[in-house]
Amino acid sequence: MLKDDVLNIIYWEEDFISGEAISRKLGVSRAAVNSAVKALRDEGYEITSSTNKGYLLTKSPDILTKGSVSVHLPESISKNVHVFESVDSTNDVLKDMARKGAPSGTVVISDCQTGGKGRRGRSFASPKGVGIYFSYLFKPESGLDKISNLTSWTAIAVSDAIYNAYGIDSQVKWVNDLLMNRKKICGILTEVTVEAESGLIDNCIIGIGINVNETSFPEEISQIATSISIENGGKTFDRSKLAAELIKAMGDLAYRWPDDEYYLSRYRQSNVTVGSRIVAYPQLAENSEGRSGTAIAINEDFTLKVKFDDGSISDLRSGEVSVRGLYGYT
Repeated sequence: MLKDDVLNIIYWEEDFISGEAISRKLGVSRAAVNSAVKALRDEGYEITSSTNKGYLLTKSPDILTKGSVSVHLPESISKNVHVFESVDSTNDVLKDMARKGAPSGTVVISDCQTGGKGRRGRSFASPKGVGIYFSYLFKPESGLDKISNLTSWTAIAVSDAIYNAYGIDSQVKWVNDLLMNRKKICGILTEVTVEAESGLIDNCIIGIGINVNETSFPEEISQIATSISIENGGKTFDRSKLAAELIKAMGDLAYRWPDDEYYLSRYRQSNVTVGSRIVAYPQLAENSEGRSGTAIAINEDFTLKVKFDDGSISDLRSGEVSVRGLYGYT
């Protein structure tokens, strides 16, 4: 859209730029530029205009649009980015795009979700105007033997994106919960489809939900969840910048997959589970009685080595793990 192209020009200008200069760059009329500027102002951008000087962007709103994200990206990447005001589920939208032939690296972002999904069919709260709800299409050239590591790699990609956007560190709880001050700021859901005939991976849809500017949470999750804003003095963060850094980080993940020591090293460095007292629950029996023990290592395949209280040592590949001091486990 023209307003996105105009935004991409004025965003990076430190001084006024004339409407004539913009129209020449884009090959459109001055009237079209004026209309685009009006549309940007309607979205909340504060743009000063001055006779004989042109336009100067003085303040950007915290909104998620194709234009607001694309200003931080090369055109070669932004062409495969799709941003919506509201969807049922970004994973479901991207699944449909994948069925229609969307290329690896296609991204769907929404300002809110009406049917956000977490693991095991749980709902994922996705309110408007505060978070990032994001899905990435990945078509790996690897088999199912490595795919279980993908969510762990993704946790590091998200952590890197947050640091690159805001200069703020985060931690990982095994397997893939991203934390700040021992509360959860991000959920990751990976859905894989496999070709029936060959048994090879067809598509991976990696869904990521990040709590950015929330100021409060429903009572039932207030002891578990937090936001980047809450943990940083109530500051409002530019979600578009983080969305762009997330796209870059996921692109880097796809390029490095499936063998790169960086992700294992970062995962071990960022992990809060190792060294902690834990309770492990079987994968499909959350309500059953768990086994208590101490997490002692992250293995090279991202499994969790645990020494249980009965003296046995096991490597956990999946399931629920409660860490003392997190999520109500005391």
